[in-house]
This record gives sequence, C-alpha cells and structure tokens, in this order.
Amino acid sequence: MLFSVLARKAYARNLQYRLSHAINTVATAIFGYVFISVWASIGASRSLGEYGTDGMITYVAFNQAFICVTMFVTNGLGLDRQVRTGQISLDLMRPVHLFPHLLYRECGQLLYQLLYKTVPLFALYSLTLPILFPASWYAWPLAFTAVALSAYMNICINYMIGAASLWSTEARWLYWVSISASSFLAGGMIPIEWLPRWLQLVSSWTPYPYMQYVPARLFLGMESGYALLPSAVWCAALTLASFGMTALVRRKVEVQGG
Repeated sequence: MLFSVLARKAYARNLQYRLSHAINTVATAIFGYVFISVWASIGASRSLGEYGTDGMITYVAFNQAFICVTMFVTNGLGLDRQVRTGQISLDLMRPVHLFPHLLYRECGQLLYQLLYKTVPLFALYSLTLPILFPASWYAWPLAFTAVALSAYMNICINYMIGAASLWSTEARWLYWVSISASSFLAGGMIPIEWLPRWLQLVSSWTPYPYMQYVPARLFLGMESGYALLPSAVWCAALTLASFGMTALVRRKVEVQGG
C-alpha cells in the first residue's frame, strides 16, 4: 500500500510540469530526427547489414523514444540532495527499507515519462517514418519486458550512485560517468556489433547493452526470448548490490547538512 502511494505521488507531482516536459520532449524528438537523418544518408550509399535503412531508422527511433524510460532516471534517485540536507538520516530511520522506498517512487516518475514522453514520441515517429513493426506478436511483450528490465537496472545503478554520496561529496560525477559509458556501450545509436572489437568486449561485461541494444533488437525480431536471460541476471546482481550497499550505509551515516 505504501509503495503504491509513493508511486502515485511521484506521478502526480510530475503532472504539474507537463508544459515544461512537453518542450523537453520536442527537443528529444528533434535529436532523434537528426540521428535518423544521418543513418538514412549513410544507408542511401551503402549497405547497413542485417538492419537495412528502414531497420536502422526503426532501431534509432525505438531507442530515442524509449530513452525516457530506459536511461533518463533521476540522478542518484535524489539521494545526494537528501545527504546534503540531512533528510537521509530520517529516511534511514523509517520502518521501510530505503531501496524499495526510492524504487517505487522512481517507478511513478518513469510511468509518467512513459505516458507523456515515450508514447507521444513513438507515435510521432510511427506516423512520420518508415518504422518496421514486429512481424510476430510475441516480439512486442519481449521488447517491452526488456525495456522494463532496462529501467530497473538503471534504477539500481543510480541508487548505488546516490548511496555513494554518503562517502563522498563528489559522487555526482559518477552519474555522468555512467551516462558517458552508456553513450558508447548501450548501443543506443550504433549497434554493438559495429563498435571496435575491444569496445564490444568491454560492453559485454557491463549491463549497458541490455538497456538499449537488446530491447531494440527484440522489437525488430532479431533476438529470441533467451536474450532476456542476461538482463534478468544483471537485475538480480544489481538488486543484491543495492541491498548490500544499503547495509554498508546503515553502519555509519555522515550528512552534509540538516
């Protein structure tokens, strides 16, 4: 009951800023068209492998629309701000584990972004671009399951980034390191197999390919349901890491204000 209330409150809070978010969505759409135009130009003069021009347009459009859910998670889930104000000391004393507390709050935020950003973006791209929709019905639930697992992985990563604020006043840079890494390793705009061999190897040892590359390929019907297994393993590992980090946090709490 408590967790559903947290999610609803986060969703309702975002409803107050719909105009601001609409402007942000327009900017996201424009960036998507720029990336798509680049690949369309490349596809006009050379082969794009198994994707083809329309496949790459679909690949980029899918990732650009769902990036609002898969990658745009609150920086550190707001933990750095709570550490600065001292609010974290009260949150740790609540009769609710900190990780699920922040997880459900972020789920409300992501639900808002799904309905007010992702859905309009994907609808716009579908109406204006030669999107290749899945040939089989089961590609839809597989792709959306991959998106949900991707969002969960990113929540866990940002939770640990936020928890690091309890040990360092400069933990915010970890968020930008993660964003920078995902730009190359998630395969959002360039499929992983087209990256240099060494970068493919690095990517394979991280959860990032399962945040954009795998969901997009599932949508295109280029992967089977087995592609979800590594995503599930990463989700389990990151969950254990998040609970483990919370246990370390509870041993000694140092706040910067409050």
